[in-house]
Amino acid sequence: MSDDATGSSLAEKGLEGHDQAVASFEEHNKGKLRAAQHFLHEYPTAVPFLVLIVGIAVFGAVAGQRFYAPFNLSLVLQQVTIIATLGIAETLVILTAGIDLSVGAIMILSSIVMGRFAVVYGVPIEIAFPLGLLTGIVCGAINGVLVALVKLPSFIVTLGTWSVYGALVIYVSNSETVRSQDIQNIAPMLQWTGNIIKIGGGAVLTLGAVLMIIVAVAVWYMLNWTAFGRHIYAAGDDPEAARLAGIKTSATLIGVYTLAGFICALAGWIIIGRIGAASPLAGQDSNLDAITAVVIGGTSLFGGRGSLLGTILGALIVGVFRNGLALAGLDSLWQEFTVGILIIVAVTIDQWIRKISA
Repeated sequence: MSDDATGSSLAEKGLEGHDQAVASFEEHNKGKLRAAQHFLHEYPTAVPFLVLIVGIAVFGAVAGQRFYAPFNLSLVLQQVTIIATLGIAETLVILTAGIDLSVGAIMILSSIVMGRFAVVYGVPIEIAFPLGLLTGIVCGAINGVLVALVKLPSFIVTLGTWSVYGALVIYVSNSETVRSQDIQNIAPMLQWTGNIIKIGGGAVLTLGAVLMIIVAVAVWYMLNWTAFGRHIYAAGDDPEAARLAGIKTSATLIGVYTLAGFICALAGWIIIGRIGAASPLAGQDSNLDAITAVVIGGTSLFGGRGSLLGTILGALIVGVFRNGLALAGLDSLWQEFTVGILIIVAVTIDQWIRKISA
């Protein structure tokens, strides 16, 4: 064999070895990516937990001791109480592969019914308060019936009822706020959720935040330890398979939207305690904030995957970022900008996980 042939053979072997090494390296990287995606599919709260920890560390470094002050950390919890409560309701709906754009309007309508019936119309609080809760339940049930029985897309249904319930807010309230002083004199129970518990070191905890935690624990237990919770996940993951397995998917959907409406009504009680009044202008953007918390928390918009803990973490992330940016002296414009980026990143990660883990 000539020297040229020998050199050519060696070169070919060298190229083959190089190609094999590259292929091995690529397979190794793909294996790591696939492992990471399966891990995130198995533990959807891992990403929001890491984001929250990083956010706390970064803003603690930027804002210094002001951020880590016990009062400021407790303030973050107070600020996200409404978002987290509505986020709990929204999580239930999104787990079924739906979406509810009307949660904020249901909350405000329920609070207006409580406030005006008790203060303006003189209805005893023992009746006015349950009427407010019933308002949320009925609004949620209407959403559920339209989605489950009339078979309309949840986005269209709740976009419509968002406007309908918003109009009812204006009608029932007569575009007037039930003042804090009047509620305090006539129906102080409505402001109960605004009462403060002093923890120490300047930190305070509102009873509204305590109520939110209780609701979160109750719904977490329901999702993880009851048949209804398993039905919610099944209906969101594959409705047809769930139906063939004997799950009454229509009844499950109606139950989900009705429960979500009840939780929104509780949020209406919490917001009265938060601001002291029953205002038709309160929490107008809260429905979008609630969806933001759910998405950032790792719950899939396609249904069947997610957790309540992720939603609470998502709400805390929104609160921490807004609070930290405010302490850093940045305009609210950049707070909204940052939250928008978080949403895009969260949805991108969700798509990435679904593509490989399916």
